[in-house]
Amino acid sequence: MATVRICVCGDEGTGKSSLITSLVKGVFVTNKIQPVLPQITIPPTIGTPENVTTTTVVDTSALPQERNNLAREIRKSNVILLVYSDHYSYERVALFWLPYFRSLGVNVPVVLCANKSDLAADHTETQVIEEEMLPLMAEFKEIDSCIRTSAREHRNVNEAFFLCQKAVTHPIAPLFDSKESALKPAAVAALQRIFYLSDKDRDGYLSDKEMEDFQMRCFEKPLSEEDLVHIKETIQRAHPHSVTPSGIDCRGFLHLNKMYAEKGRHETVWIILRAFQYTDNLSLQENFLHPRFEVPPYASAELSPEGYRFFVNLFLLSDKDNDGGLNDAELASLFAPTPGLPASWADGSFPSSTVRNEAGHVTLQGWLAQWSMTTFTSPKTTLEYLAYLGFESSDRSNPSTTAALKVTRPRKRRRRPGRVGRNVVLGHVLGAPGSGKSALLDAFLSRGFSATYHPTIQPRTAVNTVELPGGKQCYLILDELGELEPAILENQVKLLDQCDVIVYTYDSSDPDSFAYIPALRAKYPHLEELASVFVALKADLDRTTQRAEHQPHEYTAMLNMPSPPLHVSATWSSIQEVFVHIAEAAMEPSTAFPRSEEDVEGKWMSWGIALGAVVCAGAAAVMIWRRVSGSGV
Repeated sequence: MATVRICVCGDEGTGKSSLITSLVKGVFVTNKIQPVLPQITIPPTIGTPENVTTTTVVDTSALPQERNNLAREIRKSNVILLVYSDHYSYERVALFWLPYFRSLGVNVPVVLCANKSDLAADHTETQVIEEEMLPLMAEFKEIDSCIRTSAREHRNVNEAFFLCQKAVTHPIAPLFDSKESALKPAAVAALQRIFYLSDKDRDGYLSDKEMEDFQMRCFEKPLSEEDLVHIKETIQRAHPHSVTPSGIDCRGFLHLNKMYAEKGRHETVWIILRAFQYTDNLSLQENFLHPRFEVPPYASAELSPEGYRFFVNLFLLSDKDNDGGLNDAELASLFAPTPGLPASWADGSFPSSTVRNEAGHVTLQGWLAQWSMTTFTSPKTTLEYLAYLGFESSDRSNPSTTAALKVTRPRKRRRRPGRVGRNVVLGHVLGAPGSGKSALLDAFLSRGFSATYHPTIQPRTAVNTVELPGGKQCYLILDELGELEPAILENQVKLLDQCDVIVYTYDSSDPDSFAYIPALRAKYPHLEELASVFVALKADLDRTTQRAEHQPHEYTAMLNMPSPPLHVSATWSSIQEVFVHIAEAAMEPSTAFPRSEEDVEGKWMSWGIALGAVVCAGAAAVMIWRRVSGSGV
């Protein structure tokens, strides 16, 4: 909501005070009025722009001794009504007033008012506009609009102050460059995004149905057939090829809005922009981009069914060649209404972080996995891009983009947590340099094996779906930490909050590889609070004895781990079973923690109960047989 403060300026005798009095009284006051009226406040009335709360009108004096007061009021205002009434005061507009405003450093719109039109009967409206107003507007871009008034005849008085209100609520300056007679770049970018979002089938044209939907969204009233025909004819006169049987293209849509701005109907452009959540500086509203969304400790954010549905539909609309993958051009088109790829995607070397087809294009599986990971690691990023990409909630109780997300139940932080109530889980892959971590991530994304060793410096992430026993699927994120490993592992609170499982890897053919793991666990003892999976990589090579205090199988036995290290090679197809094992450990952490004495005692007790039940059942059967046999004799 806007509070409009109008500073009425101009030479002495131009009728400033009479205009204000005529506005308040509704008629011309013939009695002599004081030279400078006190400040007045006008509440919203019929015809006031809908987002104006109150309007304050401030009268001023042009006398030299009042110059300080004049400067102070100009600086406090957000629009200036500059009044002239004859040739002398008109000349002073360009020679004194507008340069004076600039010297004060103010950047507010100016509404130029030619008052006392009742005394200039020899000049027509057209003459005044063409000879007086248009040259000034061409020279001074701060002039928002012009109007001819008469306080005596109460002509255009209300309209003059309405133009001042509109100059604040619907400013022309951010939209249109009058010198270039063109929309400004920021306005073009915003309108291009609006066209993209309104083009529901992404065919590059607004069909009649899409135009009707656009009209209802922006103006909340239907578009008549006559109006649609008129719009098309107007566009066709300037750009004949912009109107086709498929509809209106983006060039035609921009031309239509340029015409609105040129002809003083820029409030129409602002209604369109605000329907799509734009602010006065043509940025998207902060609460639209970043709505309130809290994730409690030990909980996580995931896409809701509606969120997944949105990203599936977006993928299908953007896959123009229907090859099941998004190539670079299709991705560029998809992200056109956004600032570009999310920073985290660029840092994570997208699209190599997710599933691609043989041509290197992102598949639907990879696309959903990438957004699942983004939502897990940075839900605010997902919410921001949902806003940019035009997500519309079907939930009337929650029209925000937060309807596309959900929050999982917080994990209970205890020694051996139970089942995790989430579908997206994170695992950090740790191990000595050269242990095969990168090859493990490549295999996770079904990439070919490369024997060339490239040490990982920057963190690397891979995300994919994993099908668990029973048919349930989850998204597994695997991180190779690179040079950030110490910093990430030292941050105990964040590590325990986000990470679900630690994957300890070593090269079973390198005698010095395994020793890294016990040393790492000793250095960061809080790693014991996370589920663990031990993996012996490069099992296709000859296994060697490790130069460590304990051999890997002895070490895991000492920890009472449920199973010894998994032996596998990135070149084996069976490596996919490792990812199932990792995902299960993340989803069911109790299966990947050291077994306690209670577990062993409980196991023996359950065996004892079962054995006792069998013995009792056998004894009962014998007794029954004896009774039956005895009765038969």
